[in-house]
Amino acid sequence: MRRFAWLDLRGTENAPTAPLPSGLSTKICFGLLAARFLRWLPVKRAVFLDRDGTINVDKEYLSDPAKLEIIPGAGPALRRLMDAGFLLFIVTNQSGIGRGFYTLADMEAVNLRLRLELAKDGVRFEKIYAAPEHPDQPSRGRKPSPQFLFDARDDFGIDLAQSYMIGDKLIDLQCGWNAGVKKSILVRTGYGASVERQEGLRIEQAWVCDDLPAGAGQILAEINAART
Repeated sequence: MRRFAWLDLRGTENAPTAPLPSGLSTKICFGLLAARFLRWLPVKRAVFLDRDGTINVDKEYLSDPAKLEIIPGAGPALRRLMDAGFLLFIVTNQSGIGRGFYTLADMEAVNLRLRLELAKDGVRFEKIYAAPEHPDQPSRGRKPSPQFLFDARDDFGIDLAQSYMIGDKLIDLQCGWNAGVKKSILVRTGYGASVERQEGLRIEQAWVCDDLPAGAGQILAEINAART
């Protein structure tokens, strides 16, 4: 006579109270164990950042790496976010490519210079997501689309509800909101100051900070407050 393996599942939610065939019993047991295990895994949270006007000074269709200028204090601020457990991603619209002002290779050269400069402060970006299309062209990821944030969620296991979006334009804030991030943050660098003046009620859900270091400080203050 065939014997059925029996695993005691009492004490768990909706646990069976009688022996089940081995295959079904094993699946239920492993499912419950996996659920319990996942509760103890550290949450992967991220900060998504616009590039021009947020991390570096906006130079209007920046294509020359030599003209890259990092916002003062951005490197140490990003490092503090990393030290607090955040993964860093850049999400940038680069319509200058679609407009014919510069090439994909030009953008990649600027991104490389940006990575190298910030690496001096120990900063590492998991990935740079870029939308090269002209605003009039169909685009999978062009902000305010949240698609790149969804890609990061799926590819890196990011919990978007525990993550943040930082940028200097309304579309940056909307990108974060559309993705369901914890908070979108407007910085007053780049176009941010004019967005703050012009948009009024449309940005009332956002935090507004002077610059990237101030935005990072706001995030860290909230994290520290939650621990106390």
